[in-house]
Amino acid sequence: MPRALRASGWALLLGLMLGTARAEVVVVVSVENPVESLSRAELVDIYLGRLNTFPNGESVVPVDQRERSPAHDAFYRHYLGRTPTQIKAHWSKLIFSGRGQPPRTVADDKAVAEFVSGHPHAIGYVTPDRVDERLRVIPIE
Repeated sequence: MPRALRASGWALLLGLMLGTARAEVVVVVSVENPVESLSRAELVDIYLGRLNTFPNGESVVPVDQRERSPAHDAFYRHYLGRTPTQIKAHWSKLIFSGRGQPPRTVADDKAVAEFVSGHPHAIGYVTPDRVDERLRVIPIE
């Protein structure tokens, strides 16, 4: 394979990987969930295990995507302002001290959509193209 063709192939692959790493994600709940919005602080507290109810007092079940997935990284960096390494360290400390368990983890956007749509108390995140009539995007203020 000519060197120029090989180099352009690597450049294309790198561009695709970087584009995927910056995938935008939105926070979603079931259409049956009455919550209209959350503050960033509430979302942070839910995903760090410090809050186990929505603002209306209903219980909340956060759902996470697998580590190192583009959506996982984008969610924690954008909404929580933390790196995946910081999140892992946070949960390791809480688990070791017996003070908490991390959110339920599922494989991908499709699994989040399935779980959240079937559980009115669940909250998760997906790429915008995965939102369907079963899910509602929650604005984070």
